[in-house]
Amino acid sequence: MRKYLNTYLPLFYGAYFNSLSLVSKKKAAEKAFMLFCTPRKGSVRSEQQGFLNEAKGIRVKTNGLELQTYHWKGSKETVLLIHGWESNVYRWRNLVGYLKKEDYNIIAFDAPAQGYSTGEILNVPLYTECTQAVVDQFKPKFVIGHSMGGMTTLYHQEKYPNEAIEKIITIGAPSDLTDVMLHYQRLLRFNDKVLKGLDDYLRENYGFGIKEFSTSKFKGHLSKKGLVIHDREDPIAPFIASEKVHAKWKNSEFYITQGLGHSMHQDQVNIHIMDFLNS
Repeated sequence: MRKYLNTYLPLFYGAYFNSLSLVSKKKAAEKAFMLFCTPRKGSVRSEQQGFLNEAKGIRVKTNGLELQTYHWKGSKETVLLIHGWESNVYRWRNLVGYLKKEDYNIIAFDAPAQGYSTGEILNVPLYTECTQAVVDQFKPKFVIGHSMGGMTTLYHQEKYPNEAIEKIITIGAPSDLTDVMLHYQRLLRFNDKVLKGLDDYLRENYGFGIKEFSTSKFKGHLSKKGLVIHDREDPIAPFIASEKVHAKWKNSEFYITQGLGHSMHQDQVNIHIMDFLNS
């Protein structure tokens, strides 16, 4: 049944958006965007509760949301961890162990509609506003973002330049919104009229069009020391995304892996992260 739903439900939505666009391109785009921003996974599972509950911190209120933060106290610099789509802070469990051994002060938070945070939708602009609220509260020197969290990390620096942040790490992060939206279009098979409506919707509500949003074109992070991590065989975010970011980010290192996938929990990745932070 699940396989059936995963195959045919996207096509149902695509057909619905196509039909609606005949009446109102704007309304079709609004509904397509809301679906795009609605996570299906990311709530806390029973096996994740122990790790998360031991470090629960304050709840940061912003944009009508309550963000659940986590704090592993340490005497060294504050490191902020930003997880990806349909996930929560549990995804950092392995890296947190390495950071605790080095006595870093570790902050993380569940994105809207994920983990123990409130909300129903998640997108990069909203995630960026939430990141800013957490940065204001905890004032990190180092920021590490995985996947969508990496994209958010660079957009955050573009929108809210912060001299106090000294080092940035992105892991398996996409770069171009065009790639993301075209994948969404292929998955649902909605027409170009709906896609154009999405472009108009983004421009009207967020100030940028689909083709304009690319972290490889952003400049806010370029003065920071960076570490860009990506696997050549990443099935979720294309490797070329990090290639383009690194090419423009002269102050960055590029750590390339082979066959480690998208999640990047492996010891060799975490050791490289620690070497970068400690350098």
